Amino acid sequence: MRSILRLLLVLCVLALAACGGKTRLDATELLPVDELYADAKQSLDSGNYDRAIRYYKRLVARFPFGRYTEQAQLDLAFAQYKSSEPDEALSTINRFIKTYPTHRNVDYAHYLRGLINFNREIGLLERYIEQDNTRRDLGFARQSFKDFGELLERYPNSRYAPDARQRMVHLRNGLAQSELNVAEFYFRRKAYVAAQGRAKHIIENYQETPQSADALAILAESYKQLGEDKLSTDTRRVLELNYPEHPYLTGAWPAKVSFWRQLIPFSGS
Repeated sequence: MRSILRLLLVLCVLALAACGGKTRLDATELLPVDELYADAKQSLDSGNYDRAIRYYKRLVARFPFGRYTEQAQLDLAFAQYKSSEPDEALSTINRFIKTYPTHRNVDYAHYLRGLINFNREIGLLERYIEQDNTRRDLGFARQSFKDFGELLERYPNSRYAPDARQRMVHLRNGLAQSELNVAEFYFRRKAYVAAQGRAKHIIENYQETPQSADALAILAESYKQLGEDKLSTDTRRVLELNYPEHPYLTGAWPAKVSFWRQLIPFSGS
């Protein structure tokens, strides 16, 4: 019966088009919600993101309520993310979180929001060449760290929690590296007071990151250059206790201050 009704509907549309000569109807207007969602999902799974986006948007417009519509909004955000449309993806996912705060998949929505910001403005070439992304604007990195932190706070047992934690470690190291870059900049220009301030900030706010070792080295040498020998000696002792193999302790002080550790690119998906 359903197929007969659908056939009649198609015949009516064709008849109208033949009579009017101007009436054109998109194929998405003829499909019931389950078939429209199935077509959109098939396009998404096959990597045809433009088509998936078009179908998901039409589904939401035609059927504003229901379980297909709820899932379609999540899928739409993912399709927009994969299609390099971060602003649209964030708008879609934020709207979903606001509209369905108790949805069974809202943890995924929070995870996807963090993922969108995590990968924002990272071009394809940057994934395969050695480039220090910490020298760029870190606003998105900070927002991603906040997004993942909110996921872990609200849904600590989520299936996405382990990956979120791993990404937060990477982001935290990146933020620490950015601060270290600034400390290094000041140190090279003999602005030892400013270098000392940045190094302290790293030690106080980014403990247990790889960059804290270099921060201690910069701090110790900055104190030394400022004639604060006791503070320099105390800082050096802390460095010896925590990082006994650091090159600074052997007098190795190359042109680039952040010599010991390099930020390792994130290896996750």
